[in-house]
Amino acid sequence: MIESGLLLAGVEQAAQSGQTFEVLCPASEQPLATVARGDATDIDAAVAAARSGFEQWSALAPGEREAALLRAADIVECEGEQRYLDLLIDESGSTISKARFEISYTVDLLRTAAGEARRLYAETFPNDNPQRLSMVVREPLGVIAVISPYNAPLALLTKMAGFAVAAGNALVIKPSEETPLIAVAFGKLLVEAGVPAAAVNVITGLGADCGGPLVEHVDIDGIAMTGSTATGQQIGARGMQRMLPMQLELGGKSALLVLGDFEPGKAAAIAAQGLFNHAGQICMANSRVLVERSIYAEFCAELKKYCESMLIGDQRDPATAYGPLINRRSLEKAQAHQQEALAAGATLLTGGEVLAGLVYQPTVLLDTPRHCQAWCEETFAPIMNVVAVDDFEQAVTLANDSDYGLSAGVLTYNYQLGLKACRAIRAGSVHIGMHPFQSNALAPIGGYGMSGLGRSGGHFSTEEFTQLKWISFELGD
Repeated sequence: MIESGLLLAGVEQAAQSGQTFEVLCPASEQPLATVARGDATDIDAAVAAARSGFEQWSALAPGEREAALLRAADIVECEGEQRYLDLLIDESGSTISKARFEISYTVDLLRTAAGEARRLYAETFPNDNPQRLSMVVREPLGVIAVISPYNAPLALLTKMAGFAVAAGNALVIKPSEETPLIAVAFGKLLVEAGVPAAAVNVITGLGADCGGPLVEHVDIDGIAMTGSTATGQQIGARGMQRMLPMQLELGGKSALLVLGDFEPGKAAAIAAQGLFNHAGQICMANSRVLVERSIYAEFCAELKKYCESMLIGDQRDPATAYGPLINRRSLEKAQAHQQEALAAGATLLTGGEVLAGLVYQPTVLLDTPRHCQAWCEETFAPIMNVVAVDDFEQAVTLANDSDYGLSAGVLTYNYQLGLKACRAIRAGSVHIGMHPFQSNALAPIGGYGMSGLGRSGGHFSTEEFTQLKWISFELGD
């Protein structure tokens, strides 16, 4: 049994209350770790430390911040599998392939963030009075509350924290209670790489104990959060009480459009890869697939064949497509969404059963009614909804039939139609010839509607974690 504490000013320690909670391994549903259960008192200590750390870190030259993040990237590149591979498999339910991707993407994110430390560009602009000079500078926000998810707990934490640190901010990290060990390990990495210990704080605990006290704390200057829309709404409402800058990457119900000129077998493989990665626990997963009627029957046949050939379950086999869902609540939610859709008239093409424990079969529902939760809400499980459409216009209409707008994909060789779809679909990203789940450290990830606020990645992140200040000079006598 692993034992883990809070990380306060770089020192791992017990919660002041002495309380702990258990983290379960998704594969076995057995205890993996006993973890310190922080609360408002620990939040106070972490924010106070971060305020001190911010003064140290923000005073350093950009090149020093860049060097620390590059050292962190080098450590992960050299030792990432030794440090994080088993944690990602055992704590978050990742397959070995997904864990390796997450580690390599973390290296990419850290190096990209390091480069942004030198690129906090601003500008000068003309003043109506020729004897005056006006300029704009960028300044870090201060202490950032970072609330990270369980589905990609290393990479998505790095994406928020890395760019915030590059801009000169200090951190108080509240990870998902499902994956706290990885967050503590990441905090230690930053300190080891040279970020001042006081600037890196990780408070493990339950959302009910820590979420409100953190985002409502008077010394928090900004919020970065990746997670569900429901949680984001609560955090956003609380943050707005103090008008805090917020970057919220929330849920999705991404659509994949399959147009009639695309090969059905190839489209089925792309659709499956875009949904079943990490058991559908990806916010950009294409849980709604809209197929032109001319190839619909062949697409469904190929998709069924692909799903039934997938290797599921053994997380340490590189050929395994995915492993377990994160917890039993997630499994029960998936079952409820499926049952409602079938009762309302959807057809089960394949799957729909629990293989073992929290491992759910690749599941495809045909003609899911539009009022059903499986169509409207983020299931976050390996359940795909496939519907036939008559033409391009109907496909776009159904793609926009959602409160979410995180990502979308269009499978076609007609790039004129593909670009037309990019203009028409209300989503933060649209990918032609690919599924919606794409990663790039430089890209502005975020969405329309209920998919969140702001963008993360590259200079878009550092802009979110800085504020502009207008400075003017009187040059005359």
